[in-house]
Amino acid sequence: MGSRVAIVGAGYAGMAAAVALARRGVAATVFESGPVPGGRARRVRIQDEEYDNGQHILIGAYAELLGMMRAVGVPADAVLRVPLELRYADGFALRSLWLPQPLGLLGGLLAARRLPLAEGLRAARFALAMRKCGFRLPADMAVSELLRRHGQEGGAGRYLWRPLCTSALNTPPEMASANVFLGVLRDSVWGEREASDLLLPRRDLSRLFPEPAAEFLRAHGGELRTGVPVRDLAALRQEFARVVVAVGPHQLKPLLPELAPDFAYQPIYTCYLQYPAGVRLPFPMLGLADGLVQWAFDRGALSGERGRIACVISAQGDHQQMQQDELAANCHRELARALRDLPPPERAQVIAEKRATIAATPGLRRIGPQTPVPGVFVAGDYTDGEYPPTLEAAVRSGLRAAALVQGAASAGSLR
Repeated sequence: MGSRVAIVGAGYAGMAAAVALARRGVAATVFESGPVPGGRARRVRIQDEEYDNGQHILIGAYAELLGMMRAVGVPADAVLRVPLELRYADGFALRSLWLPQPLGLLGGLLAARRLPLAEGLRAARFALAMRKCGFRLPADMAVSELLRRHGQEGGAGRYLWRPLCTSALNTPPEMASANVFLGVLRDSVWGEREASDLLLPRRDLSRLFPEPAAEFLRAHGGELRTGVPVRDLAALRQEFARVVVAVGPHQLKPLLPELAPDFAYQPIYTCYLQYPAGVRLPFPMLGLADGLVQWAFDRGALSGERGRIACVISAQGDHQQMQQDELAANCHRELARALRDLPPPERAQVIAEKRATIAATPGLRRIGPQTPVPGVFVAGDYTDGEYPPTLEAAVRSGLRAAALVQGAASAGSLR
């Protein structure tokens, strides 16, 4: 019993913890209530069709996630790497220049299509001002207020800062923490040149990391038990000396009621529209600035699902009150305004992850990874003190929990 470790939840956090322990010679047992690993970023099957339960993208700054993917043998071509380039259906386009950052971003702002030079200059001054303050405000505020104070309510706000906030924090700018947002700017568009690259998955989210991680785990003496929910932590601790609880924050209460937080949540809606195989977008990731849909992804260009377009709506909004067929029809209309002669979709599937992430609001108090229960630790994207609830935050939390598990094991051996 002294060396046995259990991990509850096979999402990105739990599988990162399992792989980190396996690399240190500790074989963990992972319990997952669902049929496939991935947690809130997984593959789902609906009527013999497979989908991701949300369309995620990575960025080059996700060093820990990319390192974990390499460690378990995920090939580099599992993602399409594109230097920071934002294209919108209405003609706006911004691309980071092939220069060291921040010169690449600043030059891209000045050369952006459909962004007046004066607005590009104001955006560049804003970025430089944020760098001068160390990407940290002494008093946190909403992102919308930060942009207003720096004159970023024009084209740069509409096409760059506000969409980046909504995508990265999954929280509307009117509610989102400026300090968390600035942390994203620091690590991505102000990091090394490749840190701002967009990495678009070319395989489903379970195959992108959790399933290769499970294979790695088995090869190193551990195991993944799917379809096995854990409802009693005390019973689990009779068999395992240390436990990492890596479930969603809303799932903590039955396991750790004294720790369960009272977070507010934000949804992600993904509408998959299946068109004839010849339908494609002009770019794998296309922005839509005038409706509900923020980004449309060409699944044919990314993963070979020809004619399938994924429309993503991050954070809360009017779409939450729509029926699925109404929402799908709305997504098609917005695409049809952007693409000429777009035929009606052959079928549509809406996937709503209603508690996709916590709301990254100013002054938000996180929890973990320590718990009041000796030998029990928490991992999840909601435990990172400074990062938004992303796949990178989930992996980072798993690595922290694994280090704590090993530290507890070492302390136990000394006693």
